[in-house]
Amino acid sequence: MNHKRVTVLRGGPSEEYQVSLHTGANVLQSLRKNYALVDDVIITKNGEWLSNGITRKPEQILSGTDVVFVALHGAYGEDGEVQKIIQRHNIPFTGSRSLPSAVAFNKHLTKSTLAKNGVRMPLGRLVTTDQSADLGTVAAEIASSLGTEYIIKPAASGSSVGITHVTGKDDLVHALAEALQTTEQILVEEYIRGREATCAALENFRGESVYVFPAIEIIPPPGSTFFNMAAKYDGTTEEICPGNFSYSERVHLHELTENIHRQLGLSQYSRSDFIVRNGEIYFLEVNTLPGLTSTSLFPKAAAAVGLSFDDLVTHLVETATT
Repeated sequence: MNHKRVTVLRGGPSEEYQVSLHTGANVLQSLRKNYALVDDVIITKNGEWLSNGITRKPEQILSGTDVVFVALHGAYGEDGEVQKIIQRHNIPFTGSRSLPSAVAFNKHLTKSTLAKNGVRMPLGRLVTTDQSADLGTVAAEIASSLGTEYIIKPAASGSSVGITHVTGKDDLVHALAEALQTTEQILVEEYIRGREATCAALENFRGESVYVFPAIEIIPPPGSTFFNMAAKYDGTTEEICPGNFSYSERVHLHELTENIHRQLGLSQYSRSDFIVRNGEIYFLEVNTLPGLTSTSLFPKAAAAVGLSFDDLVTHLVETATT
């Protein structure tokens, strides 16, 4: 039994609170098989850190910890905020460091970074609350450059939270106004009809600095025009691993996944999402803390190459760095 003290952070002040609780619960169950000292820390929706039901300061909880397993999703967990806290204490933790996390969580910044390196992506435009008074003009400009179908998403979010599919300029004005009521920045992208794929990367595995798992093909249920939040977790989506992609598509997906992980300066693990259309591959977004629930895609991809969930969790703990 390993006597390294591992602290698992889960919950958090984001819309992905429940998903994070499930990820953390799976990780805790796995860790307790191999580690004698495992602490369960729940961060409330108000941002309080709870250890054994008692509110404590982060520095009190982190004192004496050997490794932090970040099982958070969404704001605070994936945007680099909690990483700042852990980095100040110079404690090894799972996932990427604060700055790369912040860039990857912001879809507009991610696209701007990757565009410089030739990654193909849907055309898009950032819309902010400063433009709320003239959304008619904004919608007309978007329609002239992006066509008639759009995906609207918060510039910073995960798990498909707040994403909508819109057809037509008139509906676009209404959708923009509605989206800007809940977030200050939204990204409008051209809707690309194709096959959805996701591809996971894990560092320092099987002799490779960045090992890429087989791409998973995602087939949402009938009536769903994209892999929305409900379809992610309600069991109605078909997930094929390895996906039914051509050899050249598989090679390209693997190359893109590794390059995106490296170009964004990510650490340990990540999962990138794509649309495949007529042999062309469009990058959508990257996840720096992929879900580790019983229905999550990262563990499914790992299992396809013989990496068990327990071994995956152990690998992340043992390769965590400051």
